[in-house]
Amino acid sequence: MSEPNIKEIVREKYGKAALRAVTGGDGCCGDGCCGAGPSAGGADPITSNLYSTGETSELPETAVKASLGCGNPTALAELRPGETVLDLGSGGGIDVLLSARRVGPGGKAYGLDMTDEMLALARENQLKAGVENVEFLKGEIENIPLPENTVDVIISNCVINLSADKDRVLREAFRVLKPGGRFAVSDVVTRGEIPHDIRRSILLWVGCLAGALEEDEYRDKLASAGFENIGIEPTRIYKVEDARQFLTGRGLDVDRIAPLVDGKFMSAFVRARKPR
Repeated sequence: MSEPNIKEIVREKYGKAALRAVTGGDGCCGDGCCGAGPSAGGADPITSNLYSTGETSELPETAVKASLGCGNPTALAELRPGETVLDLGSGGGIDVLLSARRVGPGGKAYGLDMTDEMLALARENQLKAGVENVEFLKGEIENIPLPENTVDVIISNCVINLSADKDRVLREAFRVLKPGGRFAVSDVVTRGEIPHDIRRSILLWVGCLAGALEEDEYRDKLASAGFENIGIEPTRIYKVEDARQFLTGRGLDVDRIAPLVDGKFMSAFVRARKPR
């Protein structure tokens, strides 16, 4: 699938998700979110239970409902008072608002998104939350509309895997980070070799098209962009049983493929640093 087509699919999907959050539904729209509905245990195995009640209790309900991520990068990034943070693909703004509170009034949190509906929702959520040290920018993560050496920390919540040009995203992230700045994102990654047709079907279930990188490839791309101190830490490993209904509906023999995929798809916290 070409890059323009991927962008339009993502734009449409997340635009609809923003509207659903506003009208009272959750952010997910069918099988196209990061997470395709509940597993046998009754909860979405990808998007559920990512934030503590303490984190979400002071946020607008629409910010929580519009969250389509697979992790909680604000909790893992160890944000410090006074820092400037940029969230790539900020959606309804949940991670930006949480970051703004962590960095305090002396810091700042930027959110970058290309979807008008999500930007409108995020700005409304900012007003409801009464958080002033926030700015939402319209743009694409492959072309960040900020000068070089601008931010201390880049976060993202399962958005980089949606890009058709991840090398450019990582180069842009490196460019806008200050020397010594931190790259601290949640993303979907894979581990080891997986047959192409099975990989594509499961990643469609995850809701991130078929774009997740294998973890060693992710490390290589970060290193090529100039980053050092690279680490990938699994935060939630997906089991094929979680996707049984979805995969069966696409004609796959779940029992046959389970040994090939169990433990190979995961949410992970990806860390790296721009050299000083």
